[in-house]
Amino acid sequence: MNYNTKLKRLTLPEYGRNIQNMVDHCITIEDRKERKRCANIIINIMGNLFPHLRDVNDFKHILWDHLAIMADFQLDIDYPYEIIKKENLYARPSRIPYNNSRIQYRHYGKILELMIKKATELEEGDQREQLTQLLANQIKKSFLTWNRESVDDRKIFKDLEELSQGSIVLNEESYKLTESRDILARNNRGSNAKKNFPRKNR
Repeated sequence: MNYNTKLKRLTLPEYGRNIQNMVDHCITIEDRKERKRCANIIINIMGNLFPHLRDVNDFKHILWDHLAIMADFQLDIDYPYEIIKKENLYARPSRIPYNNSRIQYRHYGKILELMIKKATELEEGDQREQLTQLLANQIKKSFLTWNRESVDDRKIFKDLEELSQGSIVLNEESYKLTESRDILARNNRGSNAKKNFPRKNR
């Protein structure tokens, strides 16, 4: 009796021994047209093993890649897709450089810093004024998200001036920001809505 431990190791065990045997047989078929027909049948069977993945993008493409891998790239057919190259199969992806840029105030985040920088590059006018007002209110909202207490607008103006490296200077007389209690009330309503939102049964 042959035990699986004595048989050839499966390249993709999730498809099982029978599928691997079909692939091995397909390689030996001499007639090219018949070989392609056999490959199509195998692909359909492979797809039926994982019906829940049919909505995945490029599902068919993935199956043809898997067929080529199980055949050790020895299956000579006209593939309907450009399959993965053998030399790229075990190649490591390029290392993604880690973003080491410093965030001056973590509770404001990097995106807000970039938006402030963009505002400083705008010419004086309505567009810059409107963006500055929005940014100041967003800074206050971000501050109150992490520090759930009232905050003096002078603190917000000071932080904005510092983040803009002195390019944006506001004061309480010229700019009226959203009241802390209104922001906190909205934050609380949002938190309660998430808690009370009915979850679907899984």
